[in-house]
Amino acid sequence: MNKNKKKRIEARGWKVGNVREFLDLSSEEATYVDLKLTLSKYLQDYRREKNMTQQQLARLLKSSQSRIAKMESGDPSVSLDLLVRSLLALGASRKNLAEMLS
Repeated sequence: MNKNKKKRIEARGWKVGNVREFLDLSSEEATYVDLKLTLSKYLQDYRREKNMTQQQLARLLKSSQSRIAKMESGDPSVSLDLLVRSLLALGASRKNLAEMLS
């Protein structure tokens, strides 16, 4: 956030912080959330690179389009396991996954 904007917001009585502070997350919890969001973004990117629709990916994974939408949006109901398996199904390698996580 721009410094001037932050000052204006704070001058009006608002507190400026980050998600970790707002939700009182431990560093492990914040890292977990970040990891899920990163994998979700890569899933969407990989699907688009393959010129696939969410519906096509859903068929490949024997799932539903709405589940793919949840996966790509970082929905809390989606497991890391499902994100990783989906990326692998799209052709991501172990090396690709390691790069995503670094």
